[in-house]
Amino acid sequence: MSAPTSPDPRQLSIHDFTYQLPPERIAPEPLPNRDQSRLLLYQAGLISNRQFREVPALLPPDSLLVFNDTKVVRARLFARRPTGGVVELFCLEPVAPHRAIEPAMQQTGQCVWKCLVGNGKRWKSGPVTLEFQAQGQEAILTAERIEQGEGYALIQFTWEPAMLPFAEVLRGAGHLPLPPYLNRTDTEADAVRYQTVYAVHEGAVAAPTAGLHFSDDVLAELAARQISSARVTLHVGAGTFQPVKAEQMAGHPMHGEPISVTATTLQQLLDHLPRPIIPVGTTSLRTLESLYWLGARLVQQPTPQPTWHVSQWQPYENQPDVPAAEALKALLQHLEASGSDTLHATTQLLIAPGYQFRLTRGLITNFHQPESTLLLLVAALIGPNWRTVYEHALAHNYRFLSYGDSSLLLP
Repeated sequence: MSAPTSPDPRQLSIHDFTYQLPPERIAPEPLPNRDQSRLLLYQAGLISNRQFREVPALLPPDSLLVFNDTKVVRARLFARRPTGGVVELFCLEPVAPHRAIEPAMQQTGQCVWKCLVGNGKRWKSGPVTLEFQAQGQEAILTAERIEQGEGYALIQFTWEPAMLPFAEVLRGAGHLPLPPYLNRTDTEADAVRYQTVYAVHEGAVAAPTAGLHFSDDVLAELAARQISSARVTLHVGAGTFQPVKAEQMAGHPMHGEPISVTATTLQQLLDHLPRPIIPVGTTSLRTLESLYWLGARLVQQPTPQPTWHVSQWQPYENQPDVPAAEALKALLQHLEASGSDTLHATTQLLIAPGYQFRLTRGLITNFHQPESTLLLLVAALIGPNWRTVYEHALAHNYRFLSYGDSSLLLP
């Protein structure tokens, strides 16, 4: 499925992808029931107002839905200086002894993370501490700033009891990192509702919000209608909220995020071609399209790269046209040859008008902020009609952003 003809995405101005979003249209809280949100159906240029519970009946027959099963961690920590002042530490990504999320979450005793620091100017030096409960016992976390970077700090965490994995430290001591535009602290309700019902792998600092609408009932109805599903993992980073400040997209550094995809899922995708593959959320879509570019590179350069990575502009640099099936086969053959059952990579893929989709045939997604890379992705998928969709949503009182309503986009 090709996107509408467009200039080089690097020359695009984010100011051409804006609209007026009244603050009262941002949903501050989730609805009482996940699947009672509204659904805007965009299909072949036509728009209709539906309910999310209708999704199983609205999907193209024989679709494969792809879900991102990442789980949000309680990444915000509020520690105290010896004088009593509070310092906020927002854990972004692990640095030592592990850079990969999974082993970093199982690390015991001590670790180093890249963090955003709130109220940091008053924290001159020395440790800050946080007392908490974990696994039914008293625990204490100590944090020291070991390096100050541009806009972030490297924080060394040490805790007692030392046998606790860092995942348990965050569960006991941390708070959910709600999106900044909600402008409120997390509640016990958020602990349930800011996670998808199928979340498994801890590591995200923001929810894959398109999946928040899926209930067990909707998943059961999908199965009853023989709508297949597959799982991928992309740990959503704080960069998803990073505003575009550059005049042209060429000047905007896309954040990198880790992805993990099993050989079983790769085989599912390969077997399903050329039938419709529809990602749930922009993170699932970026993972799918990143798989294509990883495989396409492998077809062209059979010797694997030392690191598996999709760069921001890779799709726009006169890449050879490798069939999607060949790209997926190359990845499967590599995993088999290396004796691994899971592909681990990182992606900085920026999808903007001018992008040609390789695996994706639609999208389930929420309504995104003006002048955001997420809105660029929607515009890449449905072309200039993105504006008609958003004008319709505003005119018909849809709720916007993370806890807002949903859309099913079928170009």
